[in-house]
Amino acid sequence: MSANEAFDLEIRDESIRLGQLLKLASLAEDGIHAKELISEGIVTVNGKVDTRRGAQIRPGDVVCVNGECVKVASQQ
Repeated sequence: MSANEAFDLEIRDESIRLGQLLKLASLAEDGIHAKELISEGIVTVNGKVDTRRGAQIRPGDVVCVNGECVKVASQQ
C-alpha cells in the first residue's frame, strides 16, 4: 500500500507519539507490540524507517507498517 492508498486517521492534538499512533490506528495490538515493531525497523514515517517510539507525528505524515499505511489528519 502506498501513501496514496493510506487511510486517514484524525488526531485531536497537534501531534502524537509514534507508539501511540500505532495503537490508535490498530497497527499494533498494544504498547509492547508497538515498541517491538519500531525497534525492528518495520515502521516508516514519510517513507523512512523511524526507530524512535516517541517521535512526534503531525498531520500530513504518513506512517506505514507491513504495507498498511495511515495518513495523519487533524480534527476540524
